[in-house]
Amino acid sequence: ILGEHLRICPQGYTCCTSEMEENFANKSRSEFEAMMKEAGRSVQATLTAQHRSFDSYFQDLLNKSEKALYDAFPSMYGELYTQNMKVFKDLYSELRRYYRSFNINLEEALNEFWTRLLERLFKLMNPQYHITDEYLDCMVKHAEQHKPFGEVPRDLKVKATRAFIAARSYAQGFLVGSDVVKKVSQVSLSHECTRAIMKLMYCPHCRGMSSVKPCNNYCLNVVKGCLANQADLNTEWKYLMDSLMVVADRIDGPYNVDTVIGTIHMRIAEAISNLQENKDSITAKVFQGCGNPKISTKSSSSEDKKRRGKVTLEAKSSAQALEMLVLDAKGNLTALKTYWITLPSSLCSKKVMASSALDDKCWNGMTKGSYLPEVMGDGLANQINNPEVEVDITKPDMTIRQQIMQLKIMTNRLGNANIGNDVDFQDTSDDMSGSGSGDSCPDDVCGKRLSKSPSTRQPETHAIPKQSGHGVSGASSRSLPSASLLLLLSVAAIAPQHLWR
Repeated sequence: ILGEHLRICPQGYTCCTSEMEENFANKSRSEFEAMMKEAGRSVQATLTAQHRSFDSYFQDLLNKSEKALYDAFPSMYGELYTQNMKVFKDLYSELRRYYRSFNINLEEALNEFWTRLLERLFKLMNPQYHITDEYLDCMVKHAEQHKPFGEVPRDLKVKATRAFIAARSYAQGFLVGSDVVKKVSQVSLSHECTRAIMKLMYCPHCRGMSSVKPCNNYCLNVVKGCLANQADLNTEWKYLMDSLMVVADRIDGPYNVDTVIGTIHMRIAEAISNLQENKDSITAKVFQGCGNPKISTKSSSSEDKKRRGKVTLEAKSSAQALEMLVLDAKGNLTALKTYWITLPSSLCSKKVMASSALDDKCWNGMTKGSYLPEVMGDGLANQINNPEVEVDITKPDMTIRQQIMQLKIMTNRLGNANIGNDVDFQDTSDDMSGSGSGDSCPDDVCGKRLSKSPSTRQPETHAIPKQSGHGVSGASSRSLPSASLLLLLSVAAIAPQHLWR
């Protein structure tokens, strides 16, 4: 029949009614959106699997260290351990809470652990004296000077904070990447794109050419026009993938989590041994600085139970497992780097089943023949002359722009982790969580400032996808920042990011 009633397909002779054309338009729209979500799910699955593998490995390291402490310390230290069990449990609890991105200051948590442990051990080692809380406050003030635990607290704080910062940022980087893909894959097609997809996929049917495949370059122009905003993710997406690989090298290198996290119990044992071996001199120095405490009226039964035999603490290395995890992650991250700009060709070749680029017997949007227009570049700005899709390059998709901002923030956070600087993540358990940006001062300035007062430094805050327990339970929803907030975030995030790159 004559095709004067057609609104999308060429108005020559056709076998489609208006209703059929409308049905084909709806069908092509739902099919294309399904293709997008399927491609996105594949990327999400890869990133989520990488997160799960590292998360499981890291939690296992921490669990083994804690178990080794619980197994060995009772026989090593007797009452020194049994009467202070909660101090050790609280330490590991705080370490887990920090890794899971609760609002914990890691340096303060470690300082608190050593302070509480020193107070309790000092009282246990001097049971003949009545030691008040005020006296303990004085003793703690002199502790830094006397170094009762030797160099262990300072050394562990430096190494553990770097390892935990890197591990936490690394794990969250995979979740943020997955969350971005999920949100972007759900962006609806524009009206113009729906028409172009219909013309590409089903107008051949209306011309009685159902077996004729679309020309490859024609398909590319349509899909590049439809996914112009998505392609603009490419730059920040590549930076995120690169940043994750750099931090992966840190985790398996200078900030080696296997060596640091797997030996926490051994460092604590070393610190307690230092205190025991120097007990008399440390006690004398405390008495000299704080005065002699009163003799206790209670019967000072036995002093703390000394070690009951020598127990050797060992750390079972899982360095090979870590190396394999990092190698696997880097391979996947490399493969995903160009995801957003290779998506059009991937969809055209695998889903739309376009014909060869040189084929002159393919569907070109009007009839069976060759396709002459050149293929457009990637991204919104390059679609100004797209012959197949009308794209308003002055109106970027706000959902995608906000996801670009999330990528910038996460990349900046990884940049900070790479140099050992902490950035705090909020646990986004509700819909009204906010996002922050990274440190906005040069490394040489920040370095000087941080080195003077490391324990008073306030971590930066970013929003993250919801995470519970040891695995991934999906991403939380977040209210999107206002336009003015996005502008502020852009300025704050971009400046240090270029330093990092």
